[in-house]
Amino acid sequence: MKISRKTRTSASGWRAARDPLKDDRQLALSVLMKFRLIINSAKRHFKWVEKQSGINGAQLWALWEIDQAPGVRVSDLASSMAMHQSTVSNLIEKLASSTLITRQRSTGDQRVVTLSLTSAGKALLKRAPKPARGRLPEALFGLPKTALTSLDGLLERVLQEMGTTEIESMQRPLAELLGGK
Repeated sequence: MKISRKTRTSASGWRAARDPLKDDRQLALSVLMKFRLIINSAKRHFKWVEKQSGINGAQLWALWEIDQAPGVRVSDLASSMAMHQSTVSNLIEKLASSTLITRQRSTGDQRVVTLSLTSAGKALLKRAPKPARGRLPEALFGLPKTALTSLDGLLERVLQEMGTTEIESMQRPLAELLGGK
C-alpha cells in the first residue's frame, strides 16, 4: 500500500499531510528562539541596570537581598542568590569598597560576617531600576510551583541531552555568563 503525502480534508478538497518530523523540528526551533529571547532580554536588562545605577545586576540583587534581611550573613546571602560563597564575597568586596554596604564581624564568632546597607546603599537601591533581582529571577519566582517543577525537570533533561558538565557556571551571576562584568 502506498502512503500518500496528501490527506482528504473534506469532500471537495485535499491538503498536504503533516510531517511529524518537520513539526518536531519547528517546535524545537521555536523553543530555541524563546531561549534566545530570554537571554537577550536578561542581557539588555543588565546593561540598562548598569547604565542607570552604576552597578551591575548581581550587585543590585545583593543590595536588594541585604535590604530585605539587614544583618544577613554572607553564606545566607550566597544561598538566597544561588551563588557560590566566593562569588558573593567578591560582590560584597566591591559593594563595601563603594561604601554601599557595611560588614560587621560577630562578637560571638569572628568568622561570621553580617551585612547591612549604608545610607548610600539605601539611596541607590531606592532609585535603581526594578526589578532589583533581575527580570529572569523575578519571572521564575512568579511562576506557580507546579510550573517551576515541570520547567526544572525539562531543563534537567535538556542539560542531560547536551552532556553539560560545567556545573560550576550554575553558581556564577548571569550577567557574568552573558559577557558582563
